[in-house]
Amino acid sequence: MYEDEAFRKSFDPKLARRILRYTFPYWKVVVLALVALLLTTLTANVLPLILKYAIDHALVPTTAATLAERYRVLLVASGLFVGVRLLDFAARYTQVYALAWLGQHVLFDLRSDIFRKIQRLHLGYFDRTPVGRLLTRITSDVDAINQFITGGLVGFLADFFMLVGIMGFMLYLNWKMALITFAVMPVLLWATTRIRIGMRDAYRIMRIKLARVNASLQENLSGVETTQLFAQEERQERRFDVVNRELRDAWVLVIWWFSMFYPLVGFLGEATVAAVIWYGGGAVIQGAITFGLLVAFLDYVRNFFQPIQDMSDKFNIFQAAMASAERIFKLLDTPEEVTDKPDALPVERFEGDIRFEHVWFAYKSPEEEVADDEWVLRDVNFHIRPGEKVALVGATGAGKTSTVSLIARFYDVQQGRVMIDGHDVRDYRQRDLRRAIGIVLQDPFLFSGTIEFNLRLGDEEIPMERIVEVCKFVGAHEFIEKLPQGYQTMLTERGGGLSTGQKQLIALARAVLHNPDILLILDEATASVDTETERQIQHAMERVMEGRTSIIIAHRLSTIQGVDRILVFRKGRIVEEGSHTELLAAGGYYAKLYELQYAEAG
Repeated sequence: MYEDEAFRKSFDPKLARRILRYTFPYWKVVVLALVALLLTTLTANVLPLILKYAIDHALVPTTAATLAERYRVLLVASGLFVGVRLLDFAARYTQVYALAWLGQHVLFDLRSDIFRKIQRLHLGYFDRTPVGRLLTRITSDVDAINQFITGGLVGFLADFFMLVGIMGFMLYLNWKMALITFAVMPVLLWATTRIRIGMRDAYRIMRIKLARVNASLQENLSGVETTQLFAQEERQERRFDVVNRELRDAWVLVIWWFSMFYPLVGFLGEATVAAVIWYGGGAVIQGAITFGLLVAFLDYVRNFFQPIQDMSDKFNIFQAAMASAERIFKLLDTPEEVTDKPDALPVERFEGDIRFEHVWFAYKSPEEEVADDEWVLRDVNFHIRPGEKVALVGATGAGKTSTVSLIARFYDVQQGRVMIDGHDVRDYRQRDLRRAIGIVLQDPFLFSGTIEFNLRLGDEEIPMERIVEVCKFVGAHEFIEKLPQGYQTMLTERGGGLSTGQKQLIALARAVLHNPDILLILDEATASVDTETERQIQHAMERVMEGRTSIIIAHRLSTIQGVDRILVFRKGRIVEEGSHTELLAAGGYYAKLYELQYAEAG
């Protein structure tokens, strides 16, 4: 499960092109950054020539010159030096700012695309994909793309241009000393390639170990209560020490390769400087070249090895970016299995007529084969009339929640049809379909923000009077008014600070506030509250369900005796249906479930 965290390729042209497409809308900024890049390359390579000019015409003049002329040369050289440095400052400032601006805009667009894609993916994708992995895509993976654009690719181009410029000026000054410098290149390239491969493998191992440490941390932080409950602190510490030690050793291996690379390049660079001093110094003594040329050339030699070191470092950025890009684009290319038809029907209001016709369903992608034991629903048929209140009962895994999820079209069926008001749910626009359906979960989700925000969910057209009216209707107004800021009370993540019953009442009010035609109450909305709160919620639900097509999933059969009809599920099939009294009289599966719960309660 950790292998996809490792580096795959040093550089993939197809992935690089997809990344660069995000820069196309900002091509003017790209051009500006490239012009600034060329200017910095030019200014950096001109400075040694100014130094040569000052030495050969003022400090160690090759021709007779008066003292005033030599001072004039120094003044000109100083002015040129300052002028070039000012131009270099402006170019570097422009380059850094333009690249940072470009990187942040690309990050914004990429994060927006990922978030938009995640919002459109059907729930089956999230059944198969850990949330932590999706968070990694939109955070650290996107940051790796930013490093690729602002540091990796442009930095590589900057180093390349700098290297070419240095080589050109060296050949221009003295081709013989240039060849002495270039003679070290085969050894340097071989050593760089060998070390780069070692660093790539070391980084790959380190990333796998890091992923394991992160997974272990996430698991232990989420389960700290269970760990303390069973007094397993020492055991968990030992388990974490194992993965932590592996990460430490992996980092030490990375550092070992780094410690090999920089001293090696430094040694080769100094050896080249020594060779140039020996040869060039002899040429100066013989009068073949000037002292200023030798000094300028040595400056170029020292600068020659810096871009080579930097270009090698860029490969690590490329590797990280390619791995991140592969994961990001895999997410963006994930097919949206639940999509709207081009001619999808809009929904104004539903009458609430629901029909299942020979429905077969499994939690699998449409292209995947379904084994016999993977079917969740098997040839399910039923009809719910407008305004009817129906309960779904059965053992865990019988298919109740799946049935309700299909009505809201969170998934598509493999066979058969789910009909609302005579049309397949796949014929409706998803946005309209779900707006007409209210869902109350057993564990309602509340966002960080005010209670009013959680009730509105972005619909600013709902008047405050309507919000208060609905909260009074479901019995939530009283406890909301007792909170410090009433409806403006800020809630923390997942509604922290509220009891389970209070969250349920807010979720119920939220569902009613948007005036749904069909109400779905999932997995016993009162299962986790005390008896008094349960009665309050039950009373609120009875009022809310009045006049609406309502489906409630119940585990406690005593809470659904007042519904119009009960559908009894067993192993993906409907085995019985009828009222509470009728099913008890029949003495079938429902009666056994009821007797079992009654005996447990007694």
